[in-house]
Amino acid sequence: MPQYNQQIGFPPFTPVIKNLIIFNFLVWIAQSFISVHITNWLDDTFALHSTYSTLFKPWQLVTYMFMHSPFNSSLGISHILLNMLGLWMFGSALEINFGAKRFLTFYLVSGIGAAVIYLTYLHFNLHQTVAEFNLLKLDASQRDLALQDYLVINASMLGASGAVFGVLAAFAYLFPNTYLYLYFFLPIKTKWGVLGYLAYELFATIRSSPGDDVAHVAHLGGALVGFLLIYIWNKTDRRHFY
Repeated sequence: MPQYNQQIGFPPFTPVIKNLIIFNFLVWIAQSFISVHITNWLDDTFALHSTYSTLFKPWQLVTYMFMHSPFNSSLGISHILLNMLGLWMFGSALEINFGAKRFLTFYLVSGIGAAVIYLTYLHFNLHQTVAEFNLLKLDASQRDLALQDYLVINASMLGASGAVFGVLAAFAYLFPNTYLYLYFFLPIKTKWGVLGYLAYELFATIRSSPGDDVAHVAHLGGALVGFLLIYIWNKTDRRHFY
């Protein structure tokens, strides 16, 4: 039984967490350092695209969560570092409690759920633009030139954030009174820290500032799916959850 008032320390590298981190970094290296052609091909093929885009493929619901912004992007290495740090800090305790197979299932389902919710949001958000464009009845070559939002429709979403937010929500549910330290010195209970973080994500989604290329909806979607999954499992399996 966990001690709910303990503070979070440095967790072990559990098997699934370790392998997920290694695989994510291997993909990131391929994205960043082989060639720009490989970078573009990986993005077009495995990052998540809108269902309106000709680049959309069903497997992207899974593969997007193993890709991150390459080294030469504006985010540099910070994108993958922050996601992998969050996965390690909060996911290890879940893997210890769930077991490896169930934790991996939880992680993948959270990421897929985040992708489905994000695609649903994107579908409704782009619906009017696509409908207006289709009225123009242009051929393929004219389509590329005429549609001002074509790049938006073909924009990709990538990163483990949706799955990591599912992990974060589950950790807050199971260990609500564990102390986190903001900026390494300000103690705050996990439940309040996570709720505050999700409130910010909701605010950022509603505000929708120009130039904000963070998929806040995917973050919220991953947290929602992770919470629902852990809530259902906790009701049906008291032997493994607290």
